[in-house]
Amino acid sequence: MEINQYLVKLFCITKSMEGLEIFSEAQKLSRTEFRLIREILLERENGNSIIASELARRLGVTRSAISQIVTKLEKRGIVLREDSPTDKKIAYIRLSEYALGVFEEQCKFANAVIEEVIEKIGPEKMDALIEGYTEFASILINVRDKRDKAQGGSID
Repeated sequence: MEINQYLVKLFCITKSMEGLEIFSEAQKLSRTEFRLIREILLERENGNSIIASELARRLGVTRSAISQIVTKLEKRGIVLREDSPTDKKIAYIRLSEYALGVFEEQCKFANAVIEEVIEKIGPEKMDALIEGYTEFASILINVRDKRDKAQGGSID
């Protein structure tokens, strides 16, 4: 296969991977909402609270996007905003009790989907896929960064 064919195939694979959803449309949370709740839970398990800007950083989206997601989840009774007692500019994002049930239900669904995929493909192929992707991504980033640096940075 020539270089351009590899490039086209890699573009197709990444586009396809971006479109893959573990959750069906019947699920209550989108992938981003699920990840947001997971981040809030991780902080809660450590005895901490989290603010919108930190959620935005962790999810790799803008604060505006987080604000929209939180507002939507707030209307559905999944999250609550709680003002900081020390700083009026800060609001902590907390989970409702309802959120825990929704999250656990969706975790069970996702685990069952992945479990069935692993049954069909086999754990060896699944491990090889993850290991191969991880190695590929690491090498790609290193090579790209090295070439970018050699060219003197990004193109403006």
